[in-house]
Amino acid sequence: MPRDLRQYFYQLAETSRKYYLPYLSSFMGIGAGTSVLEIGCGEGGNLLPFAQAGCQVTGVDMAEDKIRAARQFFSEEGAEGRFLASDIFEVKELEGCFDLILCHDVVEHIHDKEEFMRRVRLYLKPGIGIAFFAFPAWQMPFGGHQQMCRNRTLARLPYFHLLPAGLYRRILKLGGEDPATVEGLLDIKKTATPIELFERLVRRSGMQKIDRRFYLVNPHYEAKFGLRPRRLPALPGAIPWFRNFYTTSCFYLLK
Repeated sequence: MPRDLRQYFYQLAETSRKYYLPYLSSFMGIGAGTSVLEIGCGEGGNLLPFAQAGCQVTGVDMAEDKIRAARQFFSEEGAEGRFLASDIFEVKELEGCFDLILCHDVVEHIHDKEEFMRRVRLYLKPGIGIAFFAFPAWQMPFGGHQQMCRNRTLARLPYFHLLPAGLYRRILKLGGEDPATVEGLLDIKKTATPIELFERLVRRSGMQKIDRRFYLVNPHYEAKFGLRPRRLPALPGAIPWFRNFYTTSCFYLLK
């Protein structure tokens, strides 16, 4: 298995163990018998600490190579988990089955977000299930996921994803990015998720907001870059649109 996939798996597991699991545990009991679903689980790193805590974990991702990696990494750790290479919404038998659903860095890639939110709700246990969403605000320095660029200058260039689409495409091409990367980044631009949009989606979904936290420094940056997490101060966090430029991660708990 490629070294970068393994490294990313353990980085996610470290962040999940240190930040996601304690955060969620302050709102619900998590342990033996807790059913946990991650939509867009990738290699499964977020789920490992939950599995090690005794939860019954299920990960679903459309990428078969990532699901194969998740199964291998869990096997190497001696952890139990169910991993499916599928569109989660094709797995009807899982509806209404989960105490907790994780959607980490997923919603910003979805085109029909309103339908996505509605359907996520179907997979929660009625009345008691909780959904955890974490995503970068679109206007934050790297909200366009431009760190994916192979060109090192572009990968470190903040905010340039906010340029008009035509100019953005031209810069990416001039930087030597391959067509698949260019189209992928432009697709993320189409599915941009500012905080205000997500708030509207929550209201329309019929789910109730339990908690909301904005981070100036994303908790995952500790495992990835050695930076300590830092919450966005309350005042800028209360100013619509302005807060998007400084929020590197948004946490929402919905019921």
